Amino acid sequence: MVASRADNSNPARIPALGVRLVALLILSIILMVLDHRQNHLDTVRKAIGAAVYPLQVIVDAPFRLWAWVQEGTTSRNELQLELGRLKAERLLTNARLQRMTALEAENARLRDLLDARTQVRDEARVAEIMAVDANPYRHSIVLDIGQGEGAYDGQAIVDAAGVIGQIIEAGVATSQAMLISDPSHSLPVEVNRSGLRTIANGTGDFGRLDLPFITNNADIRPGDLLVTSGLGGTFPAGYPVAIVETVVRIPQEPFADVTARPAALLDQVREVMLIWKEEQPGEQELPDE
Repeated sequence: MVASRADNSNPARIPALGVRLVALLILSIILMVLDHRQNHLDTVRKAIGAAVYPLQVIVDAPFRLWAWVQEGTTSRNELQLELGRLKAERLLTNARLQRMTALEAENARLRDLLDARTQVRDEARVAEIMAVDANPYRHSIVLDIGQGEGAYDGQAIVDAAGVIGQIIEAGVATSQAMLISDPSHSLPVEVNRSGLRTIANGTGDFGRLDLPFITNNADIRPGDLLVTSGLGGTFPAGYPVAIVETVVRIPQEPFADVTARPAALLDQVREVMLIWKEEQPGEQELPDE
């Protein structure tokens, strides 16, 4: 028992800590030199990297998941506001561009007459349809703009495709408008190609207008574009109204049977534009935003 204790307590049999440290330093230096000159440890490093990669993915996964959740949970209200803004901008842009065809034909006629004049520029504001009249014999809608925002009786209404109708009763905060397809609505138009002026009447059908005062020898044919003539003062000139669909010339009758298809989809429109002409009196000018 005494001999055993004496053997365990002999300091000569326990390596000194300093010797271990020196040995490790020497080994490290040798490995670094060999790796630097001959790249002996590339395989070891690659193996360690491959073994550690799954751990790196696991550690990084919560941060990637949080970034994905933040990106995918954008506020619904912000998206709706942005969508509404883009729709309004598209409607305004299309409504201004739609007049190019009419203006080109008009400019050609004016050059022939050497009587060019400045085109009237109109102010416009987007309005939304709040309600649609359920009466099949009366085509009317209710808009969310009234006299408080400058709307007035008789004001023209268009959309990105063409003329929609006109306001028949402007209230304080809302307005009632009649569509051009209403049986009691009549609209002065002209054939964009030839300049022929006539009247387009509503028929009670969203997809058809009648032109009852076209004579048999009039210069009109299917496919002609009908635009507002500007006569009567309600609708500014040059806005698309309809496309001529049928022209039936009836012998022994003074007038032909002519029908047209409205340029706008009257039964599908959701947003419209109210037009303020610059010639309107001050009390009817478009109010500042």
